[in-house]
Amino acid sequence: MTRDIYTRRESEARSYCRSFPTSFVKAQGSILTDDTGREYIDFLAGCSSLNYGHNDPDMKAALIDHLMADGVTHGLDMHTDQKEAFLTAFEEIILRPRNMDHKVMMVGPTGTNAVEAAMKLARKVTGRHNIVAFTNGFHGMTMGALAATGNSGKRGGGGMPLQGVTHLPFEGAFGPDVDTLKQIEFMLDNPSSGLDAPAAFLIEPVQGEGGLNAASADWLRGIAALAKKHGALLILDDIQAGIGRTGTFFSFEEMGIEPDLIPLAKSLSGFGLPFAALLVKPQHDIWKPAEHNGTFRGNTHAFVTARVALEKFWKDSAFQDSLTDKTRTVETGLTSIADMIDGAFLKGRGLMRGVDVGSGDLAGTICAEAFKRGLIIETSGAHDEVVKVLAPLTTTDEQFAAGFEILRDATRAALTDTMKIAAE
Repeated sequence: MTRDIYTRRESEARSYCRSFPTSFVKAQGSILTDDTGREYIDFLAGCSSLNYGHNDPDMKAALIDHLMADGVTHGLDMHTDQKEAFLTAFEEIILRPRNMDHKVMMVGPTGTNAVEAAMKLARKVTGRHNIVAFTNGFHGMTMGALAATGNSGKRGGGGMPLQGVTHLPFEGAFGPDVDTLKQIEFMLDNPSSGLDAPAAFLIEPVQGEGGLNAASADWLRGIAALAKKHGALLILDDIQAGIGRTGTFFSFEEMGIEPDLIPLAKSLSGFGLPFAALLVKPQHDIWKPAEHNGTFRGNTHAFVTARVALEKFWKDSAFQDSLTDKTRTVETGLTSIADMIDGAFLKGRGLMRGVDVGSGDLAGTICAEAFKRGLIIETSGAHDEVVKVLAPLTTTDEQFAAGFEILRDATRAALTDTMKIAAE
């Protein structure tokens, strides 16, 4: 099949298709199949939008039943049976067992919508404009979220000044011997630092696009304490790190922090359907009706699949317990890659892991060689130097073993190419 329709009609903004130049026609579990019948192991999972894998049969059956019964397709923010069922399940399975009393705010369909709502609400609650974000953070591509994003390439696409955000150093930004928490505390306490009093601190516990930098519990507790001391809200962006990716439903569980606002998206629907929400502590839910509006606030089809995901995977501890073994599997596999490369080391937490190979060129070559061999995997980091594993949380031991074998073969090939180039 000719694919010139993409170069002829699709915008130059397209990206993932450039790294994975084939046409996919089928997906099941952790396997993608292209139009030639070739199968690929998926270590990308829609950038953590498919934590439960492709086409989970129970979610699919529930969605088909809803469609065949002429269930509501689009309901604005009106009451529907499926919204009620989702909210009830979310309250009973997720919020109450974790002693969380957050309200659920339906926002637009993607993560950046949840971040925009959080920034807007924090400013409304505090009466301040400044948001503190962090180096290497990524929060979305709309203008407010983009202002909080660190990547210069992404920021450059805005085409205008990005304002209202101060970027401070994430944990480890200057190496392990520099305490960035002390630096931030100094900036906040010093009335001559030039830092405007913040409305909120916006932070990813694990920086997905920024290179899998994982904040420690101590550092996050320190940021939470500074936010409270200075009258700012704590926005914890769990869009990529949440929904089981780091081993628990929320990435901050058992860390002793209580975020004021929690943007969620990606795997919230469970099925890869567009669905984002903002969790809001009740005292901060000061919106007037329709003050933050949108045509697609909530996705009825996503309510169906999200409810099934909660009931199937989170009603008891079995699924979460299984993630502990899978975390060890990923760590072992990535360690075998790091051992092949001088100076390489592991990054991330849980099943949001990668290996820093020290070079964007080398990481890119490894991922390209992996694709040739039947593995979908991508890079992250300020210089794309991290080979990042975001496999579905339902990936089997056999699929992990096969995927890491491909990754080792790809690494050998990439290192051979690098040595050839150096010799020339």
